[in-house]
Amino acid sequence: MKHVRHFAAALLAIATAASVHAQHVKGNEAVVEGTGGKKVERPQIPGKGQVAKGPPCKADGGCHPGPWFMVETDEGLRECTEPYARAGACRASTYGSQKLYRLWVVKSKGTWLQCQLPDVASKCVDMFARPPHNLPFPANQ
Repeated sequence: MKHVRHFAAALLAIATAASVHAQHVKGNEAVVEGTGGKKVERPQIPGKGQVAKGPPCKADGGCHPGPWFMVETDEGLRECTEPYARAGACRASTYGSQKLYRLWVVKSKGTWLQCQLPDVASKCVDMFARPPHNLPFPANQ
């Protein structure tokens, strides 16, 4: 029985390490590590002629019906009700501990994308393309 507990503890440690490693998207150009620390760029809210944005749906407001946007911020990876990560729209990430429908917001080759998985090689769509080309592929993860 003692060996089973040790084995279970080792598996939990490996799973925890794997989920921590997956807390970012490799190749996300929005995150730049430098000598002065980490700089994080976030997508800009569309300007005039685009869909107008009112106040954000608060992350703890119970108004969010869609997938969570996983956005890298200065505070680290956050779950947001929108891809722009405005104040109040985000909460701490539960990735690896809670299954939710998620989209990963990343910048690749100068374009903001919504990806199905934390991998730019997964199904990704241009956030600012016109419908139907911007329809994302959320995944329960």
